[in-house]
Order: sequence, then C-alpha cells, then structure tokens
Amino acid sequence: MKYQVKETKDLTENEIEHILQLWDISAWNSMKSAYFRTFFKDSEFHFIMDTYENILALMRVNFDFTLQIAGTDYSFAEAVGLVSAHKKKGYGAALVRHFKENVIQRNLDTIGFCHSDLRPFYEKCSIEILHDKAKMIKESIGSEWVNSEDDDILIFNASKETKELLNQLSAQNNAYLITKE
Repeated sequence: MKYQVKETKDLTENEIEHILQLWDISAWNSMKSAYFRTFFKDSEFHFIMDTYENILALMRVNFDFTLQIAGTDYSFAEAVGLVSAHKKKGYGAALVRHFKENVIQRNLDTIGFCHSDLRPFYEKCSIEILHDKAKMIKESIGSEWVNSEDDDILIFNASKETKELLNQLSAQNNAYLITKE
C-alpha cells in the first residue's frame, strides 16, 4: 500500500473514472474528465493505492470552503468524499492516518463532517470529534438557510482557537456556509 496526493489536473482518465465509480453519486456518474477537472479545480485528492496503482481508498480536500461565524469569514480545507474500495480491510483507516499526518505537516486547518453512526470509525482513527456541532452550520438552499445534514465536525488539524470557535457553535450561534457564485 502506498499513500499518494494528487492535484485535480494531475489525475489520469482512469483515476477520474475510478473516483466517480467509488463515489457512486448518480448526478456525477456520467461526468466527463474535462468537466471533472473544472468542477473540482479547488481540490486535491488523497489515495491509498495498491502495488498496481489501483485506488484502495480516497478522500478529497476542498480548498473552497468558508464558514461565516459571528460576521467573520473563516476558510478551511474540507475533507470530503472518503470512500474505500473494499470495506473492513483497513484501507480507509490507513488513509485517514496518512491524511491527518499530511495536513498537520502542512499546517492546514482541516475539518470534515460525519453522521453520528460514523463516530466509532473516526474515534478508532484518533480524529477529534465535535459532537452535534455540524447541525449548527446553515447552508443556503434557494432563499432559505437550512441546517446541515451532518451531525459532527471532524478535526483533522486545527488550532486551539479554531477548535474553540467551532465548539461554541449553537442554535444561537450558527455558522453559515459561504458559497461563491
């Protein structure tokens, strides 16, 4: 097994195909490589590969992620799209360990999100979890602000101040996902 990081522009056609296959999101299944590269231009991909360069597990980092908290914008690297090609083989956990080391070395404020049923996996990977704090993040859907569908915020790497800021989120102190048009 080998850990690898690639920018979107450096992905091969086969890797893009395999990523889309593993993610299995119906709206993206027919996405062509050129559009994929444009759509995920502010991303970086982290992999665990086998000796034949097959993807065993992958995660995407979204660098276009900003939360507005109490009127101030905070940008984070957002870890998303973690998927393993084979369940219960340890590939996902291995990727999370390598990924965490990578973002710590690069000093990237990196967070992710999960549903409560995934807590045991992230706890096993020694990822700090801010329980039920993701629900305090509002996303703009049409003209309404709705609560995030996720339960928890995952801390892959963040300063003490950032953790405190995220931990203070509540029904009275929401964060707002800022999307660029």
